Amino acid sequence: MLYRALADAAVGLHLAFILFVLLGGLLVFRWPRAAWVHVPVFLWGAAIEFGGWICPLTYLENHFRLKGAAEGYATSFVEHYMVPLIYPDLLFAGGFPRSGFIAIGVFVLAFNAAIYWRAWKRRRRSVTGASDFTDS
Repeated sequence: MLYRALADAAVGLHLAFILFVLLGGLLVFRWPRAAWVHVPVFLWGAAIEFGGWICPLTYLENHFRLKGAAEGYATSFVEHYMVPLIYPDLLFAGGFPRSGFIAIGVFVLAFNAAIYWRAWKRRRRSVTGASDFTDS
C-alpha cells in the first residue's frame, strides 16, 4: 500500500510539474522573481520533448509501481483518472509520431515566450508610466 501511495504521489508531482511548465509563467505577473525558477523548468520541459527523453519522475513512478505491484486494489483513483491525462493512449499506441512531441516542445516555448513578452511589456509600461492603452 505504501508503494502505491508513493507512486500516486509521483504522478501527482508529475502533473504539478507539467502544469507549472505550462502555466508557471503566469506567476511572473504577480511575483517577477518566479521567473528564476520557472524559466529553467519550462526549458527543461521543452528539452524533454525535443530530445525524446523520459522525465525522471516517470522513472520514480515506475519504480514505486513495480515495488507495489502486488499490493492493494487493481487501480487507484490517481491511476484511473490522472494517469490518462499525463500519458494519453495516443502517445503510447504508436499513433503519436516523433513530430508530435516536437510540436509539444514548440508549443511550450511559444506559449511561455508569449507570457514573458506580455509580462516584460507590462513591466516596461509600469516603469515608464505609459498608459495601458498604448500599443508599442
